[in-house]
Amino acid sequence: MKSFISFVILAGVLLTSNVNADCRCVCVNGEVVPLCDSTLDIEPICPPRICPQAPPSIEPISPPSIPPIGTEDCRMEQVYNEDTGRYEWKKICY
Repeated sequence: MKSFISFVILAGVLLTSNVNADCRCVCVNGEVVPLCDSTLDIEPICPPRICPQAPPSIEPISPPSIPPIGTEDCRMEQVYNEDTGRYEWKKICY
């Protein structure tokens, strides 16, 4: 009985952590890509959609930094902000 209760609690914790995962599909440089706040999150399958074309722009200079654990490289990308209707430069790590 204790193992069943432990299983239910563990399943609840796992399901709750998936609900709180901060992954979303966004337009980056004119293409839909999944972006997650953590490398432990599962990337969603993004439905096809048309993104506004990213305007030509010069990449801002960013100071060198070490990529977070689980990523290999970080670079500045133009990410579409649906609230403002404009692309903004953001640091994205892959």
